[in-house]
Amino acid sequence: MHSLVLLAWFALCATQDLRHRQIANSLTLGGGALALAYLLWSGSTWLGAPAAQGGTALLLALLLTLPGYVAARLGAADVKLLAALALASEPSTLLGTFIGAGAATLFWLWLAPRLWPLLGRGPQASLHHLAPETVGKYPFAPFLLIGLLGMSINFY
Repeated sequence: MHSLVLLAWFALCATQDLRHRQIANSLTLGGGALALAYLLWSGSTWLGAPAAQGGTALLLALLLTLPGYVAARLGAADVKLLAALALASEPSTLLGTFIGAGAATLFWLWLAPRLWPLLGRGPQASLHHLAPETVGKYPFAPFLLIGLLGMSINFY
């Protein structure tokens, strides 16, 4: 049940990033605050890992994302989203999500030029932030969601 809540929250964040190229602080900071409150209250992460693993995952999330943020390759929302995920999970979920997102991004870079012309105007309009010509500035949260969905096998 906890994993479904986490996936639903993450899907909301990814959808907002896909549509608007930004994620509201109420979703990222709110999710992070709830994950931290749960961690402090229960002594474990939302997904049941010991609190120390949540802290380790948070440190890892910051090490993975802050350089990308400083280099303007990641947005602040991506950093906050992964920090919140770290507090709610543990290092292997965070790493798997991040690696899965990287693989999904590479797959999209390969697939988009082939698939994009086959899509109708409606899907192209809805997904315009993922158009092949927007090289290097895709919304990252949808790819993170794909990575997290790949990790969801471990949740059950």
